[in-house]
Amino acid sequence: MSKLIINRRGLLKAGAVGGLALSTPMHFIRGAYAADQSCNMPTGANVVFGFNVPLSGPYADEGADELKAYQLAVKHLNGEGDGGMLSTFSSKALKGNGILGKKVTFVSGDTQTKADAARDSAKRMIEKEKAIMITGGSSSAEAVAVQSLCQDMGVIFMSCLTHSNDTTGKDKKRYGFRHFFNAYMSGVALGPVLAEAYGKDRKAYHLTADYTWGWTQEESMKKSTEAQGWKTVNAVRTPLGAGDFSQYLTPVLSSGADVLILNHYGKDMVNSLTQAVQFGMRQKQVGGKNFEIVVPLFSELMAQGAGDAIKGIYGTANWDWKLDNDGTKAFVKSFGKEYGTPPSQAAQTAYAQAILYADACARAGTFFAPAVIKALEDFEFDGLGNGKTLYRGSDHQCFKDVLVVQGKEKPKDKFDLLEVKKTVAAKDVTYDPAIFGGDLGPADAKTCG
Repeated sequence: MSKLIINRRGLLKAGAVGGLALSTPMHFIRGAYAADQSCNMPTGANVVFGFNVPLSGPYADEGADELKAYQLAVKHLNGEGDGGMLSTFSSKALKGNGILGKKVTFVSGDTQTKADAARDSAKRMIEKEKAIMITGGSSSAEAVAVQSLCQDMGVIFMSCLTHSNDTTGKDKKRYGFRHFFNAYMSGVALGPVLAEAYGKDRKAYHLTADYTWGWTQEESMKKSTEAQGWKTVNAVRTPLGAGDFSQYLTPVLSSGADVLILNHYGKDMVNSLTQAVQFGMRQKQVGGKNFEIVVPLFSELMAQGAGDAIKGIYGTANWDWKLDNDGTKAFVKSFGKEYGTPPSQAAQTAYAQAILYADACARAGTFFAPAVIKALEDFEFDGLGNGKTLYRGSDHQCFKDVLVVQGKEKPKDKFDLLEVKKTVAAKDVTYDPAIFGGDLGPADAKTCG
């Protein structure tokens, strides 16, 4: 029997087993496929990306900015425009001439800020439009659903806005990667700042979006504030897209709480915060203390929607367009030239994920999904706007600095609404992945499920 040689991707390179000659390399995985073949491997002149974003529903504003950034990333990957952050990115594998000799094209779909719609849209792009990679989402429920689908079909999912601990925790998948930070990081970064600003003797009331992100955001904020001495008076779940939050806000006024924590995002955050201010909560005193409102996760887009109600409000952000680094400056210039406005954190994350996937293919020298996964795992990089960043291999979570932000009292204009109050170092928000459980699963090559 001749010797069996297995390369780093688990491929049988040559040899025979039990007298059966292998004339073509095969994978040691479920089923037998041709060597270096995974779902939707490009055979022509183009490679197709799938952009799956909410263009309707409560997170539609973020979705629209994501799509703009994805389209800009495609231009830069194909050598159009000024190149954006390709010039500042620490990896130099991409040359602005497509990926591995192929032009990048894309298809898109509206997730409607709904998990089922997001899954159906991604499935269509994979099966009918031959997308080799899916990216997008502004809801963690969308991200978890699409990530599971992509794991089953063998297509890499580069999630965009998803802040739930579950995405790279109990629901993590080998084919899923998250650039955005998570609820745990927000809690760790924000808790001490709140205690310093408002004191340690506080009583908090939570209103929480009733799905995976809201649950883990509430849990993380409870832990971080209670560790500072705060007490949790109550926590009430609210439906995604509620619109009118008056029935949830009224009980807060008689609860004895002196802080309202809004675990809401997108239009839900805009509506609940605006209505809380209209209820007079920011003029209220409880036990001699000024009543305060906290929004653990927000962005410039949400601040624009909330208007004056955002002034003085603390929260966290993944990125801000006013950061003083070369990557941010390059992206702001490119995005502003293309669309006439500064980019949101949704746009920056979307752009980064598209570039990171393309770069991993270039570094791996192939579109073969298991090899691209390997190129992304434990990849350290800089120059995409967040400073030094690690894509941790054990859970596919990015680790970088976290921004604690506050609504400006005197903004220069409608794009200058948030001020970075503190930058919390990546090492201070890094955690043992075991605390959230989950199993990445295998990186088997699959021919679309």
